[in-house]
Amino acid sequence: MKTMNLGSLIRRYRKEKKRTLKAVAERAGLSEGFVSQVENNVKSPSVETLVHICDAIEINAGDLLNQLKNQERLFMIRRSEWEEQDVPHTGFATRRFCPPEDRAEIDSAMIFLQPGKSIPVRKGLKNGQEVLCVLKGALELVHGETHVILDEGDSAHVWSDPERQSITNVGAAPAVMLWVGTL
Repeated sequence: MKTMNLGSLIRRYRKEKKRTLKAVAERAGLSEGFVSQVENNVKSPSVETLVHICDAIEINAGDLLNQLKNQERLFMIRRSEWEEQDVPHTGFATRRFCPPEDRAEIDSAMIFLQPGKSIPVRKGLKNGQEVLCVLKGALELVHGETHVILDEGDSAHVWSDPERQSITNVGAAPAVMLWVGTL
């Protein structure tokens, strides 16, 4: 079984129960650092340790493992759903393929962008990478000193540069792009 999302699931339940890392660690007889590493998928707990963590959060370890086993492994956004996307006053809408607790290595989304509007750059990235593929319309990618027009069907792979990067719809109609970025 994959454990890539075990930590995220534990964190979600801990926060739902309004427990601190310190409180869970003390109750489970573990260090706060170890519980943090489990939540961040750095360490994988033994079955016995997982049971102690779950007991400290007051959730059933078996239910947690079943939830992991039964989680979605395929996420889709159909072409027919593009026109149904509501775009707020900001001029862009992001429709992620999966919820945060199901993301481990990458994030992915369909981005809908009105003419003349730009999407904000992800902040706080270190060595992040992004792949863009224009599915409809035309976008301008500014990356450092480079300005590139991406037309329908064009793609780009960039090292994220939050301080000097932007993506703007330069077309006359709404644009749609597939975006994938590392976490």
